[in-house]
Amino acid sequence: MTLNLTGLAVALATPFTPAGEVDFPAFRRLVRHVVAGGVDTLVPLGTTGEAPTLIESERDAIIVATLEECGGRPVVVGTGSNATHRAVAMTRRAQELGAAGALVVTPYYNKPSADGLVAHFEAIAAAAPGLPLIAYNVPGRTGQNVTPAVLARLWENPQVVAVKECSGSLAQVAEIARTLPVGKTLLAGDDILAVAAIAVGASGLISVLGNVLPRETAAMVAAALRGDRAEAVRLNLRLLPLIDALFLESNPSPVKALLAQLGFGGDGLRLPLTPASAATRARLTEALAQATGALPGVS
Repeated sequence: MTLNLTGLAVALATPFTPAGEVDFPAFRRLVRHVVAGGVDTLVPLGTTGEAPTLIESERDAIIVATLEECGGRPVVVGTGSNATHRAVAMTRRAQELGAAGALVVTPYYNKPSADGLVAHFEAIAAAAPGLPLIAYNVPGRTGQNVTPAVLARLWENPQVVAVKECSGSLAQVAEIARTLPVGKTLLAGDDILAVAAIAVGASGLISVLGNVLPRETAAMVAAALRGDRAEAVRLNLRLLPLIDALFLESNPSPVKALLAQLGFGGDGLRLPLTPASAATRARLTEALAQATGALPGVS
């Protein structure tokens, strides 16, 4: 059940064809692009991958494609759902296909009690014995914040090995780091807070930006982890306008617009999400030019 999550993980986007089908050639190109950028872990079928809109056969094919293109890197599959039975089934299937771990978002819409949340993770762990689980706290999408006190109860399950923390609160990140049990891992889930989160105790980042500029995002994370404050800040400041632009609209609308511009499939999304606006696209293009114009070795 060992899974090293230190460094940069990328939450992969899912390109679609103009007809709305998964564009597997484009997806494979994207995975190879990210791998070539030196990232440490690949995360398909998360929020950025539009997982809630995908059917089971598409999920299986995306997992297999990621495993085939991963170059030996760990593949952590998004398997969260607000229906425990569905999260159980998806996690079990990811394990069967060879995933190294599962990213499990806390149940959205239902708003379970702490007891219900603990039972949810217990059921998932029991269905996939030995599979490392990453709890994914993103209250902006789920409507419920997993506080450090509740997280402490999840840590009692040996299969819950990490948390992807997306509350947007650096104070909460710091408190999780302060109370982090030995053997557990804290991961930043917001690109904009990555350097700050690492400074207070996070061990890495699960990134959206890494789809576009994996090498530069990896360099920023690596600098922060080795304590090179000057380099981490330099890279962070250079990338900040692009990070801001990537979240002008609901993820993954902006990142898919930019990936389409770079040749990684179309910019289409599945409803209820819609493509990024013209104003957002203009900001993205400008921010990408600023980032790549100032950073060496951009691919």
